[in-house]
Amino acid sequence: MLAKNQVFTAEITDITSEGSGVCRINDIAVFVPNTAVGDVAEIKIVKVMSKYAYGIVEKLITPSADRIEPICPKYKICGGCVFMHMSYEAECRIKSNIVTEAFARIGHLVPKEILPIFSSDSIEGYRNKAQYPYADYKYTDNTVFPKFGFYAPRSHRLVPVTYCVLQPVAFGDILRHCEEELGTADFNAITPYNEESGNGVLRHLYIRQGFHSKEIMVCFVTAKDNNHIRKQLTDLGNALIADTPEIKSVMMNVNPQKTNVILGKKTVCLIGKDTIADTLCGVPVSLSPQSFYQVNTAQAEKLFAEAKRLAAPKKDELLLDLYCGAGAIGLSMADTVGKVIGVEVVPQAIEDAKANAKRAGISNAEFFAGDAGEIAAKFAAEGRKPDIIVLDPPRKGCDTLTLDACLEMAPSRIVTISCNPSTAARDAAYLCENGFTLDVLRPADFFPRTKHVECVVLMSRNES
Repeated sequence: MLAKNQVFTAEITDITSEGSGVCRINDIAVFVPNTAVGDVAEIKIVKVMSKYAYGIVEKLITPSADRIEPICPKYKICGGCVFMHMSYEAECRIKSNIVTEAFARIGHLVPKEILPIFSSDSIEGYRNKAQYPYADYKYTDNTVFPKFGFYAPRSHRLVPVTYCVLQPVAFGDILRHCEEELGTADFNAITPYNEESGNGVLRHLYIRQGFHSKEIMVCFVTAKDNNHIRKQLTDLGNALIADTPEIKSVMMNVNPQKTNVILGKKTVCLIGKDTIADTLCGVPVSLSPQSFYQVNTAQAEKLFAEAKRLAAPKKDELLLDLYCGAGAIGLSMADTVGKVIGVEVVPQAIEDAKANAKRAGISNAEFFAGDAGEIAAKFAAEGRKPDIIVLDPPRKGCDTLTLDACLEMAPSRIVTISCNPSTAARDAAYLCENGFTLDVLRPADFFPRTKHVECVVLMSRNES
């Protein structure tokens, strides 16, 4: 058995899907963050469970060949970039293995073809959206200052951040400028929100940018709304625009609820437009604070193009896009099919999808707001027979109602895009147990340096 605070020398032999290294000590698996396969280190046991334990590196003896020097000084305490201490090539190998192992272990599936992972052309500055909480931060000398930052893993403990390498440089400039201005008497009404007491005003600074247009939206998420708050945030917005002319929209979202949900129901435009423009797969889009939009535009365009290639749509075919969001996937295929039908549970996303179709001059697309499973079941009962079904579900995957409706509609091809290989494998196994064949599996890296990995899957109906 292992005991807390014991120190052992061990070699890291594997990496988990959460990004922690794995070694075996006394035949017990020990999970060690910030390590790479091949590391030999002195490891201190910090927590012991019945069948496994957790450790930290006390001293690195022999570094892995995959190790590099992290470019962010806060990556260990922030916890967002679990792979920043190793080469991007090693990260892609790990993520590819995570996907293929999930399909083998959970789905018991062997695809006819496994394609190489879609790596990212850029591993820095690729995010088009960021949300920074604003809170009082106590330093080691007990001084307290309001700061922007991120929450440490599995907590609401603020890690002050003025620049993140995954965000555009302009986001860091805006963040620092806001922090400087809010520290002056001119903005005394904009106090940091306190989650425990519910006191204070500013909860989050929310920034998004059009990848192609470069237009920036700044949205202040507040717990309160009055004319004095609006005036001070308008003054702050004007100061930001003078420094960063790419800012075309300054918004205020009001969320008075005690909740972890960032955005509230009320949004007002303080300066400029109430949306910013961009394009995705050649389709013009208009982005509000609530709009669903792929966070890594460049990777989304590559993956949607691959989904289109795998689906091999034809001009006389009907494509059903379930969990369609703002319609990007279906609209990107609209020029190659007879008709696109999109389904999404969020009404605002459906309104965005309709507007995006109109803006792009696409007339063969129809969108429905509602639960994907319920509407798919309704379509199946009506005898609608799509030739292609595209599934882009949330992390929890598809429910049985949706999968059964897909089976009843009996399309010739199903293409799944997933942000969770485990639920994608589970859903693929269900479909393959009921008449489909897993033709192609391709991992995709949307979020370099983080633990997240996507995949795209092609399944075809087994006519026999």
